Amino acid sequence: MLTLDSVRDAVRQISGIAHVTPVLTSRTLDDLCEARVFLKAENFQRIGAFKFRGAYNVISRLGADELNRGVTAWSSGNHAQAVALSAAMAGSTATIVMPADAPESKVAATRGYGAEVQFYDRFTGDREAMGNTLAAERGLTIIPPYEHYGIMAGQGTAALELLEEIGQLDELRVPIGGGGLMAGSATAAKGLFPGIRMVGVEPEAGDDTRRSIAAGERVQIAVPDTIADGQGAEIPGELTFGVNRRLVDAVDLVTDDQIIEAMAFAFDRLKIVLEPSGATALASVMFREHRAPNQRIGVILSGGNVGLQRFRELMVPAKA
Repeated sequence: MLTLDSVRDAVRQISGIAHVTPVLTSRTLDDLCEARVFLKAENFQRIGAFKFRGAYNVISRLGADELNRGVTAWSSGNHAQAVALSAAMAGSTATIVMPADAPESKVAATRGYGAEVQFYDRFTGDREAMGNTLAAERGLTIIPPYEHYGIMAGQGTAALELLEEIGQLDELRVPIGGGGLMAGSATAAKGLFPGIRMVGVEPEAGDDTRRSIAAGERVQIAVPDTIADGQGAEIPGELTFGVNRRLVDAVDLVTDDQIIEAMAFAFDRLKIVLEPSGATALASVMFREHRAPNQRIGVILSGGNVGLQRFRELMVPAKA
């Protein structure tokens, strides 16, 4: 089960290892959004994204035999890096299944942490089947990107840190891919403040969670065509959806153009670099339709892993 206590236990497990990331504010952003906005900057986390929290929470608890055999995971990039670094820190090895079109900066970083990378075609391949085959053949322990309560609890530590630092919020906006960050965040936030409004954010082309919540069951969509590669899930996780269908109050969608504008704003005014998936929650608060003056809104900036060339390519239309 996933509870506030399990998120607090994850805090103890990763304490002194994961960074306590800063909370950023901007008067310009507040004026633009007509609210008080608090940004949890997970782009400053180890490996440049929140994913380290969950991966380390799980891998650091493995027994000696599991660590000796090694671990495996599938990921477009951030979970890959998180597992690779966590395994290395725990004295283990990692084999990562990544899409062939994963950003080169994320592939290079994953290899840089010592992992072996095996590629698949995201449009024709089955990454879970490939990962399960590797695990069976090599005796590896699977570290899922989100379908694990320990992963969710670890990810939820970001929201818990935010709320314990700044106090009660009217709402918390969290990007949703497979749903692990939202599941952990919502569990922590509603556990502390039951009246908080949890708003998930998805790219417009990847609205599997929004459709699933509306339908009351998991809905599978086509592989999303979006710049937000970290939110390319085709269907919510079974475990994560079980949590999110109870705790998420709404799911907002943002376009690729809005994501680019949020990335540009973050660079120009906040002086930070966000990857597309890391900027979706910021985009949602910048472009939200329904506004209530003086609201206190939390936003999780989930990561900053974007290479220089890709960042430049995305910023050209934003400045045109």
